[in-house]
Amino acid sequence: MLQIYNSLTRKKEPFKPLVANQVRMYVCGMTVYDFCHIGHARTVTAFDVIARFLRTKGYRLTYIRNVTDIDDKIIRRARENSEPYEMLTERMIAAMREDFLRLGNVAPDQEPRATAFVDGMIAMINQLVERGFAYAPGNGDVYYRVRKFDGYGKLSGKVLSELEAGARIDVDEMKEDPLDFVLWKGAKPGEPFWESPWGNGRPGWHIECSVMGRCCLGETFDIHGGGSDLTFPHHENEIAQSEAANGKPFVTTWMHAGPIRVDNIKMSKSLGNFFTIREVLDEHHEETVRYFLISSHYRSPMNYSEDSLKEAAVRLERMYTALQGLSIEGVEALANSEFEQRFYAAMDDDFNTPVALAVVFDLVRELNRVRASNETAALPLAALLVKLGDILGILQGSPDAFLKAGGDMDDAWIQSQIEQRIAAKKARNFAEADRIRDTLAEKGIILQDSREGTTWRVEH
Repeated sequence: MLQIYNSLTRKKEPFKPLVANQVRMYVCGMTVYDFCHIGHARTVTAFDVIARFLRTKGYRLTYIRNVTDIDDKIIRRARENSEPYEMLTERMIAAMREDFLRLGNVAPDQEPRATAFVDGMIAMINQLVERGFAYAPGNGDVYYRVRKFDGYGKLSGKVLSELEAGARIDVDEMKEDPLDFVLWKGAKPGEPFWESPWGNGRPGWHIECSVMGRCCLGETFDIHGGGSDLTFPHHENEIAQSEAANGKPFVTTWMHAGPIRVDNIKMSKSLGNFFTIREVLDEHHEETVRYFLISSHYRSPMNYSEDSLKEAAVRLERMYTALQGLSIEGVEALANSEFEQRFYAAMDDDFNTPVALAVVFDLVRELNRVRASNETAALPLAALLVKLGDILGILQGSPDAFLKAGGDMDDAWIQSQIEQRIAAKKARNFAEADRIRDTLAEKGIILQDSREGTTWRVEH
């Protein structure tokens, strides 16, 4: 049975959807003022694997990932660019979708934008004001009364007395309490705005997801996910808003993906160790980056480094080499094997991709062993390898396309060298055959001989 670590209860629990066989999952998406970075890629890819496995298990999944298309950073960047904020967000949304697609991530079922749900946000804020959980001090803002909500801190483990020590009120705020947070922000001159009962303004960040989650999935749904950095205050505030407005639990299972560090240092633009997805993909194959992103358990912090990416490339190379030259179209995957059972057991244990990948490598070894003596018998194993890879979003391309990617040598020239080497071996001129092999190796072209002939790959 599927077990998921619930950030709310801080333990693994058997997963039981609210409605049998149906799963409603909401994941906090991007604030689209700039290109997405490798940390965003980690979170989105983690939940892509989760979505794939839930569907493989037979659940009818509705997967929502929102877009924040209005906030302070967007307004500031649009001003810097001297462009309308809508133009900036459209460009960044298009770039975001392209980046995630290149990483093999399937698009969510819905991708709601904050600006399309402002009316719903105003309605929820009104509910909170009417119930005494929010107040409008008259300066155009509306604030949430944190102390009014008894369960505040239950997700993050934060204690109000500890939060007080670091709390403060900015000069332009009119809070009753330093811990209160903004639900609606009065518009400043020149800023985008919407009309509201409290004056022209725009929603605060936290209210967006409460409303989009309710509108797309209902007042209570199964899974809410995001990066671990969102646990507090964003997700904590979502719970406070939603449960105060709806009068019922907001989410049954909370899931958080761990952060990425770069060479064991926190990623930061100020430190110069900040990488966009595009920058990484300029240097590394898309599937290599994806393999790296799923090689650690989704809840664990992971370290981004060139060595980690090189290791990911080598591991994928081993998998694709096992598949190279095999035609599995129409071949049924080996059914009910120990490999499939162990793979599912790993994924049922809170989506443990490192253990699942270890099972895949055991399968690769068995495939190579069987193929060495009987290629036909190896085909169902190869089909199973591709099937399990699909759940993780890997091994879906042509082996040749991956193994030969990244080289700057002409394919026809390489093939001519291979043919010359074959001719040299037939003439028992082994020194010449070795010379050709070594010359190619110096250029990063690795030859592999088998009963079926000679194949080549680019050394990663």
